[in-house]
Amino acid sequence: MGIKAALSKPFAFLISLQINKLRKNAVKFQEKIFADLIKTGVKTAFGKDHYFDKINNYEDFKKHVPIRDYEELKPYIERVIHGEENVLWPGKPAYLAKTSGTTSGVKYIPISKDSMPEHIRAARNALLNYLHETGNASFTDGKMIFLQGSPELQTKAGIPVGRLSGIVAHHVPGYLLKNRMPGDSVNRIEDWEAKVDAIVAETIKEDMTLISGIPPWCQMYFDRLTEKSGGKKIKDIFPNFKLFVYGGVNYQPYKAKIEESIGFPIDSIETYPASEGFIAYQDSQKTHDLLLLADAGMFFEFIPTETYFDEKPVRLSLKEVELDKNYALILNTNAGLWGYSIDDTIKFTSLNPYKIVVTGRIKHFISAFGEHVIGEEVEQALMQVAAEEGVEITEFTVAPQVNPSAGEFPFHEWFIEFGKEPKNLIDFSKKVDEVMQQKNIYYADLIEGNILQPLKIRQLKKNAFIDYMRTQGKLGGQNKVPRLSNDRTIAEVLESYILM
Repeated sequence: MGIKAALSKPFAFLISLQINKLRKNAVKFQEKIFADLIKTGVKTAFGKDHYFDKINNYEDFKKHVPIRDYEELKPYIERVIHGEENVLWPGKPAYLAKTSGTTSGVKYIPISKDSMPEHIRAARNALLNYLHETGNASFTDGKMIFLQGSPELQTKAGIPVGRLSGIVAHHVPGYLLKNRMPGDSVNRIEDWEAKVDAIVAETIKEDMTLISGIPPWCQMYFDRLTEKSGGKKIKDIFPNFKLFVYGGVNYQPYKAKIEESIGFPIDSIETYPASEGFIAYQDSQKTHDLLLLADAGMFFEFIPTETYFDEKPVRLSLKEVELDKNYALILNTNAGLWGYSIDDTIKFTSLNPYKIVVTGRIKHFISAFGEHVIGEEVEQALMQVAAEEGVEITEFTVAPQVNPSAGEFPFHEWFIEFGKEPKNLIDFSKKVDEVMQQKNIYYADLIEGNILQPLKIRQLKKNAFIDYMRTQGKLGGQNKVPRLSNDRTIAEVLESYILM
């Protein structure tokens, strides 16, 4: 055991005590954070506009602060971007995280000197918690790679601007710098494909023990490694590779192919970081749900998804939530986001401690005929049948076809790139549709009532989604393919990649 591994164990023990305190006192942490946020926010332009001086409790807060998405909060953010101070949070942000939203174009999310340390603390604690639970400290002695955006920063009104992963690169703890890869010059390459090739060249001879990133882009890295090594599995290139850390998308659609590329079922940690805050991470190898970080400078609200689009949606604090209900996640943060809809939906799998799974996006659904199919349903249906049939999924997305050929009923059109394709695509499609009907009664009713016909799967060429993302200027980094669209914007582009 190396010196870092030896020293990390007592540190991991201390962190585990802090995490246990979080598990037992989440509501108390939330109450304190709420009070602190209001006390600080009263000094801001937003606080004055929304009568923070009259807010004494959560009920008061709901009366004065409406739910907003990015577009609705944008007038305040524009004032920040133009250099005004004390708009959403005291002073100016430490950074603006630039992110390409699927519904709002480019977004600029403020990160404050108060919120930045929470991103670093959460990432560190996820690893140390794993180390304490498993006793596996060996990954700390080898090289670690974080597939991320460029750390190159621009400025707006004197505020550094960049991708979240690039901003975080400037805050890597000193004790990890010698272990961390890729090097700075490679990390600054903007073109994603050139960057992956450079990372492969830099790392293929190294002792990589931890690899982290968004699953589809990690898969691209693994594919290039295998190609460069003459067909070797990742376990043979990196024999000490022990831990895979991922976030940004549901891992299940990618898991089979990634583990096939690696060569064995590897330990993994799911994280839930966003530019707006580090929300949760997997705190046990025995379960796949995520511990909600109720002590990370954010006060959470939860809106039952069936009321989200109401004029006055139901808003709940942490102590009011229930198990197995879909909620839209709302953030109030120590970077100055107030009543902010992050567009994600979650379910609670445990209330003691508070643990969640991410179920989709509140604005990503298909309801062309009132079926309101959500991301969780399509992912679970596809993964269930794929597992039964020994099929591997590389990537997929679903859209409605409301104007089919003459004489046909409308249908849901699934665009899938297979890693290992089904023996019979028609039979596979029927099985997926059967599971979909079991999961969504509205969809089942529309099929039974001859309003919709069963779903159709379009098999796409190899690398179709990589090519698609390239055409959109969204290859690599934190960019993700939407699982669901209620229109055919993506579908129309993907039609050119269908295998005939």
